[in-house]
Parts: sequence; C-alpha cells; structure tokens
Amino acid sequence: MREIRFLLIGLGNLGRRFCELLAEKDAWLQERYGLALRLVGAADSRGTAYSPDGLRPALVAQFKREGHSIADYPGVGQPGGSALALVMSAEADLLLEASPVNLSQGAEPGLSCIRAAMRRGMHVSTPNKGPLVIAFRELHELADACGVKLRFDGTVAGGLPAINLGQRELRGAIVECLEAVPNLVTGYIMDLLSEGVVWDAALERARNEGVLEADASWDLEGWDAAAKLVILVNAVLGYPARLEDVERTGLAAVSVAELQAARERGSRYRLLAKAERVDGGVRLSVQPVALTRDHPLGNLGRKQMGVVYHTDIFGSITAFIEELTPVPSAASMLRDILDIFA
Repeated sequence: MREIRFLLIGLGNLGRRFCELLAEKDAWLQERYGLALRLVGAADSRGTAYSPDGLRPALVAQFKREGHSIADYPGVGQPGGSALALVMSAEADLLLEASPVNLSQGAEPGLSCIRAAMRRGMHVSTPNKGPLVIAFRELHELADACGVKLRFDGTVAGGLPAINLGQRELRGAIVECLEAVPNLVTGYIMDLLSEGVVWDAALERARNEGVLEADASWDLEGWDAAAKLVILVNAVLGYPARLEDVERTGLAAVSVAELQAARERGSRYRLLAKAERVDGGVRLSVQPVALTRDHPLGNLGRKQMGVVYHTDIFGSITAFIEELTPVPSAASMLRDILDIFA
C-alpha cells in the first residue's frame, strides 16, 4: 500500500465533489491500485486547514455543503490562512489546484501555488485553466526541472479526456485541424433561446443548474472556450498559442431569430472552437456556428461537450461527454492522480 499525501486548493464545485468522490472510492482505490490518498491540507477563500494525520474528506465536503469554511475544521482550521502559505509549509506529495480561474488577476492564487508546489517536489493536477493559459510552457519547463509531473486533463471539456486523447492516442499523427465544443453552458443557453425561452430566463436557468460562471461574460463572450482552445493547441498541436491569438465571437452575434431558424432546419448552434494549420502556423477561432446533423458535433445535447481531431494517418476521431453534474470534472483529478502514481 502506497500512501499519497495531498493538498487541495479550492473547495468550490470541483473541490467539494472531489472530497465526496474520495470518501466514496477510498477503499476501492486501495484495493484496485494499492493507493491510499490522504488529504492533509486544504484551502478555500476564507482560510486553511492542515493536519499531517489527515483531514476527513467527507467532513470537509459536509462543511462546504453547509456553507462553512475549511477554516472551521475542528482543531486545525486557520481562519485567514492563505493557500500559498499552506503549499509553502505543508508536507505533501501532490497538489490538487482547483481554485477559480481568475485570468484577470494573473490566474492567482493558482499559478503561484503550482509553481511553489513543483519547486518543493510535489506533483500537480489541476482543472484550473488560468495557469495553463498564462504560463503553459513555463510550467512544463519547471516540472521537468523539478522532476515532477504536471497533469491538467480537466482544464478542457470537463470530464472528457480531450487532452489525453490528443496527446497519447494520436501519437505519430499530425493533427491538421481540431474542432471542439468545450463549453457546456453556451449550447445550453442557445438551445433554450431557440425553443422560445427569453434571454434573462435562460441565464437564470443556467445559473440554477450551476453551469454558468459568476461572471457570465466569461462564458457568453467566448473567453472560456478560447482559453480551452489555447490549452488544447499547446498540448496537442505543440503550437505556442496565446489567448490573444484567438479570433473570438460571442453569443450576442447570433439573433434569437437565427437560432430558431436553425432549429427549424434541423441544425443546432454551438460555440465552436477551431484550430487549423495554415501556412506554417495555426488559425484559431471561437464563434457560434450552426452545425448540421451530419457534422461530428452536430448532435450534441444541451449538457454535452465534444472534440474532433482531424489527422493525417488516423482519420477523424470524435469524442464527446454528457456531463449532467460537475462530478465528471471533479473526477478528472482522480484520473490525473492515477496517471501519475498508478
């Protein structure tokens, strides 16, 4: 039995559900993989908790469901403690970094926590897009220099292993073009609008479902899809894409009448992220597109995301996921952990 001590930064939708997932699967993980995952430290926006003897994931999840902070954890909670200070002082083998994206604030505290963890010899798994968008190459070079592994399969399309598919299963191929619908909520909203639901009501339903970011513009203006495209292109195409390289058009460019007309024709609008190799470079775009039924992504439901890789030797390969809750996104961290240690 191998014990893996880990820190968890961020206890929102993904962090809390990861704790629930670990409480459910702990015995099975020990039996199947010989791994005992021990949560020794955690941080949220109000404080931290650290215990070398371990925190109880089920209790952490309960606190968060009830609206409490990890700082309220009996005996070891630290109100006002910072995530970075925890990473700098705690003894652990692994960092799970699931804090908010915060691209407007330099992807902090996630970026600094990841850097600090790797410099201290910790492996890292993160579903946080921000650090990878801002410092993709730097973080990979740092991981190599520190002799640790960096995994981030959950940064794109939730629980869909889009990055793993492109990086591993397409080895030896040139990906000439990739198309993705990596953002769930935009398709959900466009479907509602096409069915006659008014704009404000569609947004409210998306918020109630927990699929719309607190800053709705992040989704609706295409920033989320653009960030995910940048990560995919860096990871799979090996091209140093930046967020400013993406030609981006949001949902406001499509009228409700156009959405309804497409529905009547049997098509569905989706916010399509696309990367094409052209003239020695890569053209990147995110825009609403009416996808016909014969398009590989044209049949995605309102809670589905997908990716298509067009290659020189493997043909075109499509994968999609139906993500009814945030659990698959949270589970991407478990997949990363098993990739690192199992």
